[in-house]
Amino acid sequence: MQSYDDDWTDSQRALYDECYQAGGEWADDPDTPSEDVQHVINLGEADDDTLADAEIDFPPLVDAVTQATGENVTSVPASHDDPGFRGFLDGVRDAVADDTFGL
Repeated sequence: MQSYDDDWTDSQRALYDECYQAGGEWADDPDTPSEDVQHVINLGEADDDTLADAEIDFPPLVDAVTQATGENVTSVPASHDDPGFRGFLDGVRDAVADDTFGL
């Protein structure tokens, strides 16, 4: 389910939406390894204290943000406050069945 922050701008919401769609499509792709989907699910379950304001360079996420922004991005803030990160993770989580990977 799509989940915006109340204080996000329209452009942040658009970034979230595009990354959400990209995450869902990536997770639904039969060529996507289940280990990679599990990795993203684990990132989504981690709290921001665990992520420690790190940057993540996971290629499908970076590609989604690059495509959504039209700018060359090499990493994405690993924070649930970041619309690209959260959108991609939410899209992946919503694309897999509830009983997949212990969700």
